[in-house]
Amino acid sequence: MTQAELYTLLETLGLPVAYMAFSEQTDPPFICYTFQYNQDLMADNKNDVSLDFFHVEFYADKKDLTNEAAIEALFKANKMPYGKSEVWIDSEKLIEIIYEIQLTN
Repeated sequence: MTQAELYTLLETLGLPVAYMAFSEQTDPPFICYTFQYNQDLMADNKNDVSLDFFHVEFYADKKDLTNEAAIEALFKANKMPYGKSEVWIDSEKLIEIIYEIQLTN
């Protein structure tokens, strides 16, 4: 899956989606995603399988189990392995759910 395909897939959730940040103020809930790193599988002096890791960050002003479940169902339905963590951003008064996902090309 490419980064463009990831964006298109995230849009199906019906939430505002942006790469890294929105250019204007956006009310929660919303999603931002960013490329984190690449860890290709290599053999015989070449990159055989491209593994790109992204953070998909879901922001909400209160705990939103419905959207979290929808995001996780989307990842599972598309066979996208993920890890999950949660933080409170006090300065913004927002909950941030961070999904680290792996895309294989």
